Amino acid sequence: MTDAAVVRLLVFRVGNLVCAAEADAVREILPRLSTTRIPGAPAVVAGLVNVRGTLVTVVEGWKALGQPAPADGGEGGGGAGKGTTVLLQVGAARKTIGFTVDEVIDMLAVSEDTLERREALPGVDPRLVRAVGRRSGLPFVVLDTDALLGPVLTT
Repeated sequence: MTDAAVVRLLVFRVGNLVCAAEADAVREILPRLSTTRIPGAPAVVAGLVNVRGTLVTVVEGWKALGQPAPADGGEGGGGAGKGTTVLLQVGAARKTIGFTVDEVIDMLAVSEDTLERREALPGVDPRLVRAVGRRSGLPFVVLDTDALLGPVLTT
């Protein structure tokens, strides 16, 4: 039996920003995958990757969230740098999109009333924020993954 008041979250870091996505949207967590660049794709798209016979579009997390470029030069070249690729299911059709993160931190189950219905944390586009939570006293952003990655589905 599940408790509707409990929200399960995957917590991860992109640059200096700690974020979370609802665990129901997470399909899989993989090491950073080497991508093939798509000519003419939006700048946030790192490229395509083949995951067990399915082509998946991978989005650079730091670009999508407006964070500074990683110090390890993780941009471009299709190389598999440091970090992780989180496969998220997005939109009504639950299309799989890869999202690169620097580090997966934790999986949490929190009470819905512990999440603040704030519109933003400094430095984060308020359209991408579903809520703000706290882990060990430090805030993290619960991302609206459909708002964040939905535009990639239409390109």
